[in-house]
Amino acid sequence: MLRLTWVQPEDLLGHELRQAVQDGREPSAIAARWRAAGGAEAPTRAGASDQPASRYLRLLAEDLLDELADLPSRLADQEPTDLARIKALCPNWPAPQATSPPRPATLQAAWLGRAVGCLLGKPVEKLPLDGIRRLARATGNWPLDFYFTARGVPAELLAAHPWNRRSAPTSLAENIDGMPEDDDLNYPLLNLLLLQRHGKDFTTADVAKLWLDELPAGRTFTAERIAYRNLLSGLEPPRTARHRNPFREWIGALIRADVHGWTNPGDPGTAAEQAHRDATLTHTANGVYAAMFTAAVIATAATGTQDIHTCLRTGLTVVPPASRLAKAIHHALQLARKHRDFDTVVDELHATHARTHHWVHAIPNTALIAAALTHADGDFTGSICRAVSGGWDTDSNGATVGSISALLAGSPAALPDRWTTPLKNRLATSVGDFNGIGFDTLARLTHQETARP
Repeated sequence: MLRLTWVQPEDLLGHELRQAVQDGREPSAIAARWRAAGGAEAPTRAGASDQPASRYLRLLAEDLLDELADLPSRLADQEPTDLARIKALCPNWPAPQATSPPRPATLQAAWLGRAVGCLLGKPVEKLPLDGIRRLARATGNWPLDFYFTARGVPAELLAAHPWNRRSAPTSLAENIDGMPEDDDLNYPLLNLLLLQRHGKDFTTADVAKLWLDELPAGRTFTAERIAYRNLLSGLEPPRTARHRNPFREWIGALIRADVHGWTNPGDPGTAAEQAHRDATLTHTANGVYAAMFTAAVIATAATGTQDIHTCLRTGLTVVPPASRLAKAIHHALQLARKHRDFDTVVDELHATHARTHHWVHAIPNTALIAAALTHADGDFTGSICRAVSGGWDTDSNGATVGSISALLAGSPAALPDRWTTPLKNRLATSVGDFNGIGFDTLARLTHQETARP
């Protein structure tokens, strides 16, 4: 039986009920109707429940999704999605600084760092925090310092905490043979294509058309899959982000932000605006802010003149200060400065967010990214290992932290060989003509877009 993930109405409703509570709506009456009809909670970790709902429950879920969308939000004024309103709430919106484009070698480091961090997190994606810690400790790799391995892990531990079944064959240390395909690398490739075809003045509609032309639907997940389906149903942006899309504040837009930062060195405001045009195809409010924050951080890091702490502070200047994301990032930075033991930082972040947020939600994951980079002082190995050891969306967090910290490192030679050698300068993908491309070639192509006026 085919159970397509991230699109079944009966599964979407549970996620939307949780999202409504988070973004200031009052869904209790609708939740009561759903439960009284026999509706289930959303799947905890998977993208679809094991069994389809009845036709009645499916139709009811569709109706209730629409009712939830019409509920007013008490947070609407402090968490807008419109760019002009976002900028009006950001009194310290950053001005551009004159700087030279990063060297191709620096961009190669950033691409490599993104791949390494993603690869480190792939086998433990979806696992609970305790499972990640136990698997690493079983092989003497805790605190985390290298790729995960199955060698020496007791069978009973693997039975309790199995590796991500899709990723383990290509991402455990003993199996790595080049960089395998992952959406965390597919989206930067797509955005490279976006700039090649449309330049930096691309529109959200340009993003949509590019996806329909170049991105296989089966390579999309969560908010991106919903928006893709909405496009095929005839909806246009920004409605594609809002219609029956409970994942619109999840991490998907954040993982698309790197190229916008790489190609706007010293101009975090423009990087954030590009990220906004990209993100609003699929996301709203804090999901969009997470992408803008990341793009601004990366644009600042791309100057080669700022430390990680300045980069993160600059990133916060493009996020509405009263938003949930801004508050979560500030809290994470405080924890990272307060505690010497990063496990304590992670435990407090999980205590704050895990009960109320899905493991793919942008708010806890962005907070963890900021904490990891701060605690490691931007060091490459320290940053990616902290990000992945913190759980939640391990491959996405590792990828973003790897991109930022490698950009700060400045060249592939500054990244330890044990991380980069297994990648063999080869990236697998189903996007465009990029399959098998080298990171050096990607750096050259990115540099061309960076230097384009």
